[in-house]
Amino acid sequence: MRVDAHHHVWHLDRGDYGWLEPTHELSKIYRDFALDDLRPLLDEAGIEATVLVQAAPTLPETRYLLEVARASRGLVRGVVGWVDLAATDAITLLSELAADSLLKSVRPMLQDLNDSQWILRPEVQASLFTFPGLGLRFDALVKPRELGALRAMLQRHPDLPVVIDHCAKPGIRSRAWQPWADEMAAIAAETTACCKLSGLVTEAGSDWSIEALQPYVEHVLDCFGPDRVMWGSDWPVVTLAATYKDWDSASRALLAGLSRDEQNAILGGNAQRFYAL
Repeated sequence: MRVDAHHHVWHLDRGDYGWLEPTHELSKIYRDFALDDLRPLLDEAGIEATVLVQAAPTLPETRYLLEVARASRGLVRGVVGWVDLAATDAITLLSELAADSLLKSVRPMLQDLNDSQWILRPEVQASLFTFPGLGLRFDALVKPRELGALRAMLQRHPDLPVVIDHCAKPGIRSRAWQPWADEMAAIAAETTACCKLSGLVTEAGSDWSIEALQPYVEHVLDCFGPDRVMWGSDWPVVTLAATYKDWDSASRALLAGLSRDEQNAILGGNAQRFYAL
């Protein structure tokens, strides 16, 4: 079964998407995006199931996404939500939300926080220790600057299932390589973390090419192996640089050197297993 392990939906009138503004850079996605807009693209790609990911750091949005998943007629098999892991009531909220079997993971928006070491705060650590018992996973929305702290967190929580979103957003546009490459290699070697093959065309920009993406994808595959990488579209953010079909086609080209079983794992099987879809 093919799975899109990372996409969003949003309605602007909800008012909690602080990062999404009608700037020149984001004007293309400054509108409502609903699941019905995505369905034809999934059908064309042969995708049968998805994971719906938070795009706002609010509890109301997480509850909204769970409603979308329940109404999706079996398409959305899991939701990645948000909880302020540093809040005094974080563990209570995590327990409440985890009672819904559709909630699979929690994603603090680490890349947007001023403190790159936030994930290591004692109050956050206390929340993270409850995840395995609640059946929750952790989606790491990070850039290269947060990888050191993430690595330290992973070493403290060996039983916590973690996936790094968007390959940690390497600086493809500027052809940046370090410290991203060494940090990702260390995380892959020292922990059981997984990695999402998503978001790369956006990091490369509108003039992206398969040749520009290839060294970054090859490094992720070399480090994590095909059994710890899962594919996601990052729709509708992906449309800032490419169509859904373009990214799907590029991904197949980038994975062409792998065996059929390895490709199937990345394009669906690994997400099914990781998120227990």
